[in-house]
Amino acid sequence: MAAMVALLIAMLLAMLDNTIVAPALPTIVGDLGGLEHLSWVTTGYILASTAATPIWGKLGDLYGRRRTFLASIALFLVGSALCGMAQNFGELVGFRALQGLGAGGLMVGVLSGVAEIVPPRDRSKYQGVMMAAMPVAMIGGPLVGGFITDNLSWRWAFYVNLPLGVIALAVAWFTLRTLPKGVAGGRVDWWGAALLTTWITALVLLTSWGGGQYAWLSAPIIGLAVLTVAAFAAFVLVERRAASPIMPLSVFRSRNFSLAGALAFLSGFAMFGAVTFLPQFQQFVQGASATNSGLLLMPMMIAAMVVSIAGGTVISRTGRYKTFLVAGAALMAVGLGLFATMDTSTSPLVSGLFMVPLGVGLGCLMQTTTLLAQSSAPLRDVGAATGASTFLRNMGGSIGVSVLGSVYASALTSKLGAAGGDAGGSAQSMTPQALQKLPAAAQHLFASAVTHGVVEVFAVAAIVAACGVAVALLVKQLPLRGFGGGATKVSSSEPEPESGSESGSEPGARVVEVAEEATV
Repeated sequence: MAAMVALLIAMLLAMLDNTIVAPALPTIVGDLGGLEHLSWVTTGYILASTAATPIWGKLGDLYGRRRTFLASIALFLVGSALCGMAQNFGELVGFRALQGLGAGGLMVGVLSGVAEIVPPRDRSKYQGVMMAAMPVAMIGGPLVGGFITDNLSWRWAFYVNLPLGVIALAVAWFTLRTLPKGVAGGRVDWWGAALLTTWITALVLLTSWGGGQYAWLSAPIIGLAVLTVAAFAAFVLVERRAASPIMPLSVFRSRNFSLAGALAFLSGFAMFGAVTFLPQFQQFVQGASATNSGLLLMPMMIAAMVVSIAGGTVISRTGRYKTFLVAGAALMAVGLGLFATMDTSTSPLVSGLFMVPLGVGLGCLMQTTTLLAQSSAPLRDVGAATGASTFLRNMGGSIGVSVLGSVYASALTSKLGAAGGDAGGSAQSMTPQALQKLPAAAQHLFASAVTHGVVEVFAVAAIVAACGVAVALLVKQLPLRGFGGGATKVSSSEPEPESGSESGSEPGARVVEVAEEATV
């Protein structure tokens, strides 16, 4: 139980960070400037975390779970402290990336730690304890972040990680001594890791800068496009030949897995986009404080949490999941479309009602896409399938925030410029507090510009989410493991399922137990 405390605190650190920072973003932008880089406060963190996750996992295999877990906590704390001390936006984005590198190791360390210290038959109840961190982060994070921004300095949104992290570091140091020390002779797929990081970074920069900071046909954007394609092609070649690849490509042979990955990408796009840009509208247009903007996100968070838990229960009893995927994608598109109808007179009650279908849609998709990805791979690849699905969801968040951030900044500044305002200065240095001191006409102008930007963000997001409905309709309803003929055989010597066929022939408790162990 003492070890579980350390793992639970680490899980909270990884999940809380973005939800705490989101309500502080309007104040951070006003204090440090750099509206065009607003999305990178979140994107840099997610991007670094996504690229680092498979590397931390491999390092844990080679050098021991405890050692790498402690190193990831320490790196996360260093990044948090430096973020709080940042003096300009460039420093903040760089330190957020450093923090994200540590966060990738936190998630891997938690999952690996549970797998090492808890027997498979008892693991579900401990995983339930871990899952309790999600609603705490989703609901508590915006509240804590808003309270800190209103009553302290935004810098404490990062400093708040330090006491929790020190406790986790100390408890883990003393309680995780029994974890395996690692295996000798293994090698990290450094070429695969480097190429993965390269094409991800180039793609996110391409989507962030294209059409905003640089024209789409400019030399920097074309160069990034070429680099993305070349690095991705090289990554595929290296992973196909690597003895121990960072990301096994065999899991993508299953049609259902690839579709589950696409839905995970789209749900990450929608979730991070909503959490990042809704506080802008709530604080600048609706006049909410940072604390209240955190409270105003609760309808979406609670709906997502309740539906995710209830949906998982229904699927575990019936084995039917396609309905949840189709309904989730449709509701996500509806929710985002409703946000695209907002104007300066939209009340907090109305925007709160708009959050409910979005939250229900996210709840239907988040857990179900992971479940489908796991069931669509042979048992020996379930861990890789889970990692790949998580990677795609994080990629959706990275690219979503990047693309939508570019859309928001462009729409906001163009609206201010068209109205004759100081587009650059007004947008870069405006805070909710400073806005209240301006004349009524200037307040209305800026609120209209923010509304224009947010509406365009959600219109683009709704179009992307609508594609998810078509993707979900292509999913085949096949038996899950443990439901009649849906069990994949346990023996590693038996043939793997063919692409697009996840069903096997041996159900039973042992299959479920082995699947659970492979998943973690």
